[in-house]
Amino acid sequence: MGHGENTGATLKMNQTFLIALGGNLTLPTGEPKQTQQMALQQLENSGAVIRALSPFYHTPAFPAGAGPDFVNAAAVIRASWSPQEALVHLHRIEADLGRVRQRRWGERAIDMDLIACGDRVLPDAETFTTWHDLSLEQQMEATPDELILPHPRLQDRAFVLVPLADVAPDWVHPVLGKTVQQMRDALPPDEISAVRALL
Repeated sequence: MGHGENTGATLKMNQTFLIALGGNLTLPTGEPKQTQQMALQQLENSGAVIRALSPFYHTPAFPAGAGPDFVNAAAVIRASWSPQEALVHLHRIEADLGRVRQRRWGERAIDMDLIACGDRVLPDAETFTTWHDLSLEQQMEATPDELILPHPRLQDRAFVLVPLADVAPDWVHPVLGKTVQQMRDALPPDEISAVRALL
C-alpha cells in the first residue's frame, strides 16, 4: 500500500480489514450461521467488498461455561473506511441484528470484531503493548476506551486464528512479527482441535 500524495478517498480504498464473526444465540431470523451471513450481507450493503470468507466453525464458549457453544468465522474485507469508521459499521450491524451488550464474553446473537487493518498499530505501539500484556483476570475487568489494533488478544484465541488462517494465513502481525498461521500453530493442540468445521 502506498503512502504517497494520494487523495484520502483513494488511500482509504486500499484499506484491508480482518474481521472475526461469532455468535451462540438463535434469533427469529435464524441460527448463528445465518445471522453471520446476514451480517456479511449488511457489510456489503454498507460499501464493503468481501475478499475472502472462511468456513464456519463450531467452537467452545469462552471462557468455559459462558453459555452455549459458538459458531465462528473470519472474513477479509476492503472498504473506503478508516478503522474507526469500520468499527462504527460493525457495531451498527450488530445492533441491527439484535446484539445487546450486557456482559463481556457472554451469550450473544452476533459478535463482529475488528481484528486488524493492514499493518496499522493503533493508537500507538505503547498502548497496544499495555493491552497485549494484560493477564486474563485483568482482561475480564478492563475495557479500552479507544480502538486497539491489532486486536490485543488475537494471538491467544483459537476461535479467531483457526478461521483466520483459512483466509489470511500469511498476514504478519505488525508488532509480534508472526503470521496468522504461525500464531495458530503455536496454540495448544487441544485448543486448535476444539475448533471444528461445521458440516
